[in-house]
Amino acid sequence: MTAPKPVRLLKLVSPASYGSWEDAYSDNVERLYRLMFARTGSRQDAEDLTAEVFLAAVPRVRLDVSIGEVRAYLLSVARTVLAEHWRRTLGRQVTEIDLETVADEYAAPDPRPDKAEQVRRVLDALPERYRTILRLRFLESATIREAARQMGVSIANAKVLQYRALRHAAGLFDSDGS
Repeated sequence: MTAPKPVRLLKLVSPASYGSWEDAYSDNVERLYRLMFARTGSRQDAEDLTAEVFLAAVPRVRLDVSIGEVRAYLLSVARTVLAEHWRRTLGRQVTEIDLETVADEYAAPDPRPDKAEQVRRVLDALPERYRTILRLRFLESATIREAARQMGVSIANAKVLQYRALRHAAGLFDSDGS
């Protein structure tokens, strides 16, 4: 005969309810403020949004329900208020990407002639393998895998070469006085 399985008892939710709106407000205002501050990062926005939550909830919530139900409703209202805040803050909804606008915004800046000369001097001062890995990776935008294949080395070796080349170049750059 096997031992009977232990019976799990349900935890009863307190039937307590808020006596007044002041009680509900004082019990929940800090919790909602922290939620809003964590989502927005702004004290002013968090204060405004917390007030909006209570203004939206006052006409609809019943105080004769349990405290847990009031908290759940306030959290639901807070999510809606926060979503509306982000809709207002972030502007229009993006459903299509204009490639020309994106290309203009993220175009590489024109290289400055003095920086190009500085890069050329540093690269010229590097050993051939270091110069090759840096040229492939940063001037030709090759992946580490592509650079390794072109140099005839393993990916791990290419990573080590890149690391050493950057360290060597940084040393040259610092000693260059620039």
